[in-house]
Amino acid sequence: MIPTHPVIKQWLDLSEALRVAAYSGARRVHLALRPRRTQSYRTRRPGTESPMWNVCATMFRRALQPYGAKARLARYLGIPRQRLNDFLKGRSRLPDAELTLRLLHWLTELRSGRDVSL
Repeated sequence: MIPTHPVIKQWLDLSEALRVAAYSGARRVHLALRPRRTQSYRTRRPGTESPMWNVCATMFRRALQPYGAKARLARYLGIPRQRLNDFLKGRSRLPDAELTLRLLHWLTELRSGRDVSL
């Protein structure tokens, strides 16, 4: 092994410490800036991202204008009236697939002249 001058040895030790610090800093920056996973587990909310539900909610609101229609529909669906209000007016929730199908079935039957919620 070749002997190293003491001053050069200090610079080599310093450069090794800087290399380790740069590597760990670059690693932390890489981890901080990596692309995040999309939050697919989050519940969808009504708004601009759900245009089809917005149209459906408008159709349901028109059909529910007669007195007592909301209460009958909520009873038919087996949900509280407040939940139905959240779906249609509050726009704070979206119904699940089964409930949406039952809502569409109710609207179709109502338009054909039969009220299944009676």
